[in-house]
Amino acid sequence: MEKQNEVVLFGTWASAFCKRVELALKIKGIPYEYVEEDLTNKSESLLHYNPVHKKVPVLVHNGKPISESLVILEYIDECWNNTPKLLPEDPYQRAKVRFWVNFFDHQIMARLLPIIMTRGEEREKAIKEFNELLKVFEEGINKDFPEEFPFLEGKTLGYLDIVVGTALCNYEAFHEVVDVVFSPEKNPVIMAWVKALKNHPLMKETLPPHDKFVDKMREKYLDQYP
Repeated sequence: MEKQNEVVLFGTWASAFCKRVELALKIKGIPYEYVEEDLTNKSESLLHYNPVHKKVPVLVHNGKPISESLVILEYIDECWNNTPKLLPEDPYQRAKVRFWVNFFDHQIMARLLPIIMTRGEEREKAIKEFNELLKVFEEGINKDFPEEFPFLEGKTLGYLDIVVGTALCNYEAFHEVVDVVFSPEKNPVIMAWVKALKNHPLMKETLPPHDKFVDKMREKYLDQYP
């Protein structure tokens, strides 16, 4: 017989998408079991629970699997309807948060791979495009959520904080291995936000260790794109 409210997360330690889910579970105070996956030798359990994409993260709640990190975050917020809430209660505010989260994933995160894969002038162009999108994002969140920025210590992490923090708080590792893609001079709001997020106790606890993450990035990306 399955345990009541049994929660299992299948993930990989270096994935920002998996770290989103870990962080959300911690914010909500939800006990869970973590299963580290080797994506070069995927487990039968992962293939069973996510037969469509065969990817992590997968959250299994009482035997029922949920895939895709953003879908999982919303499931967690709806299923464990306790405070703190990850998404705002107001429908319009909630819609704006979803818009910028999707912009971040589909526009900004998607521009990181071209930076990694290119060199010279092509990389400079890719970094320029990345920064232009980051500027749009920065201005948009500043306009839509003026009361939220700058991020203040002691504030509860929300949906947008989780998504941005688990991705960009590793920027020092990315800069060390690949290239400098943003800075306080070019992106003051983003940098202030990210630095504040990095100091949040739960974010610190959840992010991968810097040196280990640098080694993983070198192994994964520099071998593929020397």
